Amino acid sequence: MAIAKPQPRKETTPTIDMDERIRLRAFQLFELRGRQDGHDFDDWVTAETEILGKPVKLANLRVLK
Repeated sequence: MAIAKPQPRKETTPTIDMDERIRLRAFQLFELRGRQDGHDFDDWVTAETEILGKPVKLANLRVLK
């Protein structure tokens, strides 16, 4: 019986990279606004739209209470 050698794990970072890019862009927008609080959602949606190249449908988002 042959013993299987462990295979090196393939990095699955495209999603992480995309989230990081969105996070960084949202932070840039926050800084460009002069670090005003209260616009984090808007900054995230704007960053997501810029990076993904498509608008996010707000109807698909849930409000957390």
